[in-house]
Amino acid sequence: MPSRKFAEGEVVRGRWPGSSLYYEVEILSHDNKSQVYTVKYKDGTELELKESDIKPLKSFKQRKSGSTSSSPSRRRSSRSRSRSRSRSPGRAPKGSRRSVSASYQADAKEKEMRREILQVKLTPLVLKPFANSVSVYNGEPEHMEKNATPPKNKQERVILSTEDSYIATQYSLRPRREEVKTKNIESEEQNLVTKGPAPLGTFQVTTPQRRDLEFGGVPGALLIMLGLPACVFLLLLQCAQKDPGLLRFPPPLPALRELWEARVCGVYLLWFFLQALFSLLPVGKVVEGTPLVDGRRLKYRLNGLYAFILTSAAVGTAVFWEIELYYLYTHFLQFALAAIVFSVVLSVYLYARSLKARRDELSPASSGNAVYDFFIGRELNPRIGAFDLKFFCELRPGLIGWVVINLVMLLAEMKVQERSAPSLAMTLVNSFQLLYVVDALWFEEALLTTMDIIHDGFGFMLAFGDLVWVPFTYSLQAFYLVNHPQDLSWPLASVIIALKLCGYVIFRCANSQKNAFRKNPTDPKLAHLKTIPTSTGKSLLVSGWWGFVRHPNYLGDLIMALAWSLPCGFNHILPYFYVIYFTALLIHREARDEHQCRRKYGLAWEKYCQRVPYRIVPYIY
Repeated sequence: MPSRKFAEGEVVRGRWPGSSLYYEVEILSHDNKSQVYTVKYKDGTELELKESDIKPLKSFKQRKSGSTSSSPSRRRSSRSRSRSRSRSPGRAPKGSRRSVSASYQADAKEKEMRREILQVKLTPLVLKPFANSVSVYNGEPEHMEKNATPPKNKQERVILSTEDSYIATQYSLRPRREEVKTKNIESEEQNLVTKGPAPLGTFQVTTPQRRDLEFGGVPGALLIMLGLPACVFLLLLQCAQKDPGLLRFPPPLPALRELWEARVCGVYLLWFFLQALFSLLPVGKVVEGTPLVDGRRLKYRLNGLYAFILTSAAVGTAVFWEIELYYLYTHFLQFALAAIVFSVVLSVYLYARSLKARRDELSPASSGNAVYDFFIGRELNPRIGAFDLKFFCELRPGLIGWVVINLVMLLAEMKVQERSAPSLAMTLVNSFQLLYVVDALWFEEALLTTMDIIHDGFGFMLAFGDLVWVPFTYSLQAFYLVNHPQDLSWPLASVIIALKLCGYVIFRCANSQKNAFRKNPTDPKLAHLKTIPTSTGKSLLVSGWWGFVRHPNYLGDLIMALAWSLPCGFNHILPYFYVIYFTALLIHREARDEHQCRRKYGLAWEKYCQRVPYRIVPYIY
């Protein structure tokens, strides 16, 4: 079944039958069999139009001059005037009387045609972006709507509220002179987005500069950049204590000379560049990412799982040769500091190179403010040749490093606690988090449609998160268990395993359904899913996992996070830091998704929210 392009209640431009003129119309309904839209013109006329006779409003607003609404009579008259100027004014052509008479008749016909056009000419509907911002975000629930039935009556159509992304002006009839003024105003508004001259009849799309800054704007970005490194050190120092507690906070800080060690820095750099070498190996399939603002699609090589296998072989070889991996545990703070310094240096390099980037290479999240852009990332896809820095850092050094750190903590527990085998609690933590990492590497292609890749630039936020926050705070449960062993019974372990599997099933099935729908919405295996069409040509799922809550993958993530922490017992809140932090992170990310999708899908998103009212947790949130 062909997919719909326009939603009920959407305002578009429809071609008047028998002419080349387009007027603003409202979509009333759609016939799935004949693929014909019933539309309503501003004068109340209702007609049936094919999809080829309908165009979105934005396709007209992006033109500089020579719009489709210019009348054929005006073009003919301009050509006749240009020819008349080329004649010599001192010589009258043959048959001048006949020509003058014919010209009078032509002028009379032209005036009559102009009169007719003025009687039916409608003023364009001016759409102003809410909050003075434009978005090109390809939101998270990009999955969605097919078998949606047309409304039975006009009262069932969704009406925009005052909080929606667009504000519509009233319809009115104006003479052509006023209309020209309106077009000039629209052109000036469009120039705020395009920021430069465009050739006649072409579209110029550039990355918008956002004014509504996220994360608290510049003050929030500064606070995060200063607070996150301190948070990492405080967490690790607390876990290293024999008896951590709020009364002994903050823990004693070591001297700076004890934290910095050149050997540790060298080992970290070796790790980073070894993973970079693995990513450049000519193995794994090559896929294309989502379209950029200039229409290009970057290519990515998916070999993360191969890199993980090679890393596992290298670690296994080190254990066989009895290389002291315990060194990572005894110098854990030094490795964390080396990673922090490296992420800051990388962020400085990324911002410096972004100053030479073209406008269409900038991130939609960039603002023009140096501090905020350093934090959020100014360039969307920084590359050195074919080596994509952001895509590499997302899954390789930090995520694979997380597994290596967990393994070292398992060996350290056996040595510190003088055990011949790791504890059940440590085994569960390692197994659960290993499954999570392998799943991410197995489905590496899904990363290309996430907000990190298609919306946020590559700056301090992602560099620090990928290289420091993930490996050194996500491994907090394993680090805690080294000095705080837990005796876990098998009945309790069985409950925790069941909880983990439940969360994983929700997480994996929801993501698989979303990815399959994005790849091929017409797949017969997905024919049972109900969807809502949007004006972007894509659809929103309202059944299956995505009809359960708006972000079922986030729900599965939270359940798994709880299962990771439960083996650590209830003696201290430190092992549950990840659950607390991750809940706040997903709520914030869901709010960003909601904001972007509301701006992108408009009426269709309003309808989707009515069908799926709960965001993450059913009947709670």
